[in-house]
Amino acid sequence: MWGGSDMSPPAAGCCHVTGFKVENWKQNLRAIYQCFVWSGSAETRKRKAKSCICHMCGAHLNRLHSCLYCVFFGCFTKKHIHEHAKTKRHNLAIDLLYGGIYCFMCQDYIYDKDMEQIAKEEQRKAWKLQAFTPTVVSHYQCTMTGIGEKYSTWEPTKRELELLRHNPKRRKITTNCTIGLRGLINLGNTCFMNCIVQALTHTPLLRDFFLSDRHKCEMQSPSSCLVCEMSTLFQEFYSGHRSPHIPYRLLHLVWTHARHLAGYEQQDAHEFLIAALDVLHRHCKGDDNGKKANNPNHCNCIIDQIFTGGLQSDVTCQVCHGVSTTIDPFWDISLDLPGSSTPFWPLSPGSDGSVVNGESHVSGTTTLTDCLRRFTRPEHLGSSAKIKCSGCHSYQESTKQLTMKKLPIVACFHLKRFEHSAKLRRKITTYVSFPLELDMTPFMASRCVPSSKSPKDLDRTVYQFVHVHHETWNILESRL
Repeated sequence: MWGGSDMSPPAAGCCHVTGFKVENWKQNLRAIYQCFVWSGSAETRKRKAKSCICHMCGAHLNRLHSCLYCVFFGCFTKKHIHEHAKTKRHNLAIDLLYGGIYCFMCQDYIYDKDMEQIAKEEQRKAWKLQAFTPTVVSHYQCTMTGIGEKYSTWEPTKRELELLRHNPKRRKITTNCTIGLRGLINLGNTCFMNCIVQALTHTPLLRDFFLSDRHKCEMQSPSSCLVCEMSTLFQEFYSGHRSPHIPYRLLHLVWTHARHLAGYEQQDAHEFLIAALDVLHRHCKGDDNGKKANNPNHCNCIIDQIFTGGLQSDVTCQVCHGVSTTIDPFWDISLDLPGSSTPFWPLSPGSDGSVVNGESHVSGTTTLTDCLRRFTRPEHLGSSAKIKCSGCHSYQESTKQLTMKKLPIVACFHLKRFEHSAKLRRKITTYVSFPLELDMTPFMASRCVPSSKSPKDLDRTVYQFVHVHHETWNILESRL
């Protein structure tokens, strides 16, 4: 938080923004925020995903920035945007992930009051678009279906600012501050629970939900509500206390609601995560947002909004090439590892030491991308698992492919490190490399074309991609 009695950032900013503030600069900046940063609608998000790639290396990641003076996207990590700024003398660029504006003359991200106001306004507009989607009931009725403003980051109101001014004594956040960092006592063999609790308490949207008192318990006995206990746990974690917390009440409630986890034996962390999410999901249904689901069979609680994704399964008949598609919700994705009895694809093409999908590959190293590639590859089901094809009206051999129809806000990956067989149970100790940033585009259903599509269909798909790509450029160039 900014210091000073007026609770506002300093007025002085970068002196190099004057060259950008010419005629229609506000409209131009708003257009960039709307198209490439705060993408509110599904159409603009698809357009951003397809269009925002580095014009020099074609990467989606590596801290992509957009020039504020012309239509150019460049990597910040590989300094492609720096080369463009030096060549064209375009000194300002915008971070397409967070919306910050970078000045190449100051060599730092800058603050400008007018630009900051435009960024906040466009972000709020995008949140509203994400929060409301029309239903088939009426053209004028809208139902809350997204995160949107409901779980946005807290900002002080005018009333809260007044209270802060009259109460200047507040907790100091220093380098050795423990707010949000707190140990957990191991209650026997409960390390499996403690690691999941640490992960959940540091999930930003879940943290904001509980610390803003959004849960409204409707259970007859609140002491048996796991969501109420999680709310208390978040308060404890972010209280600033240095002593380790003892989660005995949480453990007792888990034993009560998930009896297969009761006892002091060592349990599986993945099994605990699924059980915890299931109980939290059932106890969150009483919340206001949990009741406002479009589909009576679908819950819109905070757990589903954060962790639920859509897994698409395409089964293709090998005779008529007809495709049967089903979409199922999921909370996590279980991935096979090399070293198990299941066949595994070769390592990523970047195993010679290059960078693929944000991962630095070392020869022989297995990556998370390798596991996802194997998970989404087409699998021949064989003659022992024939399906009844609706086109052939008979049982035929087929192939099956799993892809992501809808990504969750927080993706949970489960590595299958234990292999069970009739004779033994062993742990797979294969090292798996994780990237700091993961591009899930190659594993989406929209990118994985079913084998039944003809070359003509593939050409049309490529054309649509290029058309949308250039259409975005034309829209922005017309505004600039």
